Amino acid sequence: MKKSGFADLPLHNGHVPKWLAERMSKLGGAIIEAIITEYGKSEVIKRLSDPAWFQSLGCVLGMDWHSSGITTSVMGALKTAINPIASDLGIYICGGRGKHSRKTPQELIAIADKTGLDGEKLVKSSRLSAKVDNTAIQDGFQIYLHSFILSDEGEWAVVQQGMNGNTGYARRYHWHSKELQSFIEEPHTFIYGRNQGQILNLTHQSAEEARSGILNISQENPDKMITEIRKIRLPAHHDVKQKDVDLKRLGTVLALAQELPTHDFESLLLLQGLGPRTLQSLTLVSEVIYGTQSRFSDPARFSFAYGGKDGHPFPVPTKTYDESIGVLKTAVNRAKMGQSDRLKAMNALTTAAQRMEQDFVPNGNLDDVIKKERNESWKYGGKTVFGDAKPPKGQQLFLFG
Repeated sequence: MKKSGFADLPLHNGHVPKWLAERMSKLGGAIIEAIITEYGKSEVIKRLSDPAWFQSLGCVLGMDWHSSGITTSVMGALKTAINPIASDLGIYICGGRGKHSRKTPQELIAIADKTGLDGEKLVKSSRLSAKVDNTAIQDGFQIYLHSFILSDEGEWAVVQQGMNGNTGYARRYHWHSKELQSFIEEPHTFIYGRNQGQILNLTHQSAEEARSGILNISQENPDKMITEIRKIRLPAHHDVKQKDVDLKRLGTVLALAQELPTHDFESLLLLQGLGPRTLQSLTLVSEVIYGTQSRFSDPARFSFAYGGKDGHPFPVPTKTYDESIGVLKTAVNRAKMGQSDRLKAMNALTTAAQRMEQDFVPNGNLDDVIKKERNESWKYGGKTVFGDAKPPKGQQLFLFG
């Protein structure tokens, strides 16, 4: 069994406003369709099981870059977009938060009836994945969200989240069925999350005897804990700081948007007419679709595509967001008809950024970039949960005075 990891996230209150939720669903759905078109259904399942890629997707959709709300909002947006056309795509999303998670078994049985898959086996996998993270591994996080992503070929991923009210953090767990061997022994390939000391981990290879004699050792800690731990410690600060972002990669995207080397990439001419701000966003969207695993080590960078609903690092530029949705949807629709020119152009944005990155030397300050985006956000229909972005005072006087 491949369990792709944990990610610890600060608990945030608040909601996703309707204007953002609708856009998240449209762009998220288009990204998933593009991945299916380019790589197939299995790649969607694989990527959703990767905590760093999932976090990057949440950021590029406009969610606060490190909050616990990314999980609920992203899975809700994808479920809204994907399930109405699930039969065509071959991808289904079940479950969700609270009462929706409890509907997962019925949803899986209904899908199994349509696809001929083994519904009882799928329901068992769903329940076991939740039990392992909630009971067999007792790390202080209580599961409250469970999403089961399934292909019509039987491959699945689980994205579920637990809450620890004492520490103020949520923890997200990702599962992938591709290398399933055992639910109860060594299901993890690595763990993302902060080390909180000794935990009760009955899936460890050294716990076979403990599992057999569970009543005798239930109040003891295992002698040996998880052997492979990879940590992504997402900080408690809400704003995006310089230490959270790979400036070389981000600087390359910003430079590419301003000085697009179209003479080297003829296919990029297919995107002619888009301004630098939309190209900046589409380059980051392109990387979510085409980037390799190593490109997602700093998810905060992807918040520079469309900002965040709370204004971090800057208000969501709704005009740019809508233009990007239109470009990507057109590209996917053309690819479905055998005309892949637009998707090739999207791929070329990733290639161009990676090539420029080899020689790019960042010489600016992240705070300056954020300040510029905030000052110009009103030009692109900037919005937050607090209202519309306004021009800086000097510009406002010039415009209206």
